[in-house]
Formats: sequence, structure tokens, C-alpha cells
Amino acid sequence: MRLNTSNRLFHLSGILFISLLLSACANTDSGPVIEDIQPEKDLYASAIVKLEGGDYRLAIEDLETMEARYPYGRYSKQAQLELIYAYYRLNQPASAKAAASRFIRLHPDHEHVDYAYYLKGLTAFEENKGPFDQYLGIDKAKKDSSRARDSFEDFSTLLLRFPNSEYAADARIRMVYLRNLLAEHEIHVANHYISINAWLAAANRAKYVVENYQLTPSVKPALSIMVKAYTELGLLDNANNAQQVLEANFGQNNVNNEESVPQDTQIPQTWFKRLTFNLFD
Repeated sequence: MRLNTSNRLFHLSGILFISLLLSACANTDSGPVIEDIQPEKDLYASAIVKLEGGDYRLAIEDLETMEARYPYGRYSKQAQLELIYAYYRLNQPASAKAAASRFIRLHPDHEHVDYAYYLKGLTAFEENKGPFDQYLGIDKAKKDSSRARDSFEDFSTLLLRFPNSEYAADARIRMVYLRNLLAEHEIHVANHYISINAWLAAANRAKYVVENYQLTPSVKPALSIMVKAYTELGLLDNANNAQQVLEANFGQNNVNNEESVPQDTQIPQTWFKRLTFNLFD
């Protein structure tokens, strides 16, 4: 005997109700699952302990959790600064620079925004060095100079906006190194152009060094390149002018012998003060 349509629906509804009732009874003992949420203060304290212990990965987890749960909390801004440092120490440069840029954008007037600028520049500085350069004997001047430029710009902004910052002295010293490195990179490129007889390109690179990286050790080879390149191009007036500047600044006897003059005698004391931003005055 087959059930009619109404009877079948009633029968199915009864089965469904009993099934739901049994399911509810089965879950009564376990109870609802409630996530254990740490207070902001405790989460921040945990992150600091891990940072001080060098456990940067776990510290990042706590700090990222703070950002998600307490974006406007009492410790949110400080946690963002700590996160930049943790990324930097864990060798995650992209995340460190992104976090620093975000902090600078959101909190341009924060009392510790100079720290964000400093860490951003320091991260790019370490990227430019490379972890294995000293072991592999890699010439940094021959590498891509974009990170060195980024680092120099970040440190420059730090000094411009916060000349009395506690990080200013270290930034100045690093800028001297970066400036010399960037000038040396231009010389490397100019020498490459000479090797393929691209004389105009070589002359322009060397001229850029003379005009933009004055007082660096690369000025002397830049002038020598200009003399050679302009001579090859038949621009004798330009070549003679470069020769005169070379002789006036480095002496006629040393124009073609760069190794004969000790480095410290090539830069007068007043030049050294300007080059180091009077840091060692």
C-alpha cells in the first residue's frame, strides 16, 4: 500500500524533526566553542618578551594578531613599530619596508616616526649589502644600485625632518658610505661604456659623477674618463677643460697615477668635514 502525497510529507517531516532533536541532544555535553581572546596588554607583553628573546617569528604572530584584534587599541601604534623591527630582524625586507611606509603614512606626526624612517633606510641598506657579499668577494659597486638609492633617500629624509634624532648620527655615517658607493657604481657603468666604445654615454656618466658626487673618491677617475671620452669624440675643448680641472684638483704629476697619492691626502680637511656632514668635527 503506497502513502499518498500528504502522508509522505508528514512522515518525512517527522523523521527530520527527530534527527535534529537527537543531534541537539548529542551536542549538549560539549557546549559551544568559544575562542580564548587575550587582552591587548597581555598580547603586547607576550610579543615584547619574544622580541627580547630573539624569537622574532612568534613575536610577529602576536603583533599581527594585535593589529587584527585591536587596530585602535592603546598599544596599537607601538606594536606597529615593533612589527617593523621584527620583520627587519627576521630578514623579511619587503614586509619591513611596507610596514614602515604604512606607519609613516598613517602617523606622520608620531613622536617616534623618525624610528620608522631609520628602520626603512636600514632595511634597504642591509639589502644592498647582501648576506654573503663579504664571503663571495662581490663588488657592491657592480650590483643594482636601486636599494642603495632608496636607503640614501630614507636616511636623507630622516636627517632633513629630524636633524636631532638619536638615529641621525648613524644615518649620516651610512650616507657617506652610500654616496661613495653610488658614485663608484657610476664609474663602473662608465667603464663598461668605454669597453664598447660608447664614448658619449661614458662621458655623460662621468660628468654626472663630477656634478652630483663631489668630494667622493670617484671624482678623479670620472675626470679621467671625461678626458678620454671627449678626446675620442673629437670634443677637444671639453677634454681640455676636464684635464685642467683634473690637474687643478689632483696635481699634474698624479693625473695618470691614482695609486701614487694616499687617499687621505686627496681630500682636504675642509672637504672631509663637508663630506661627513661635520659629524667628526
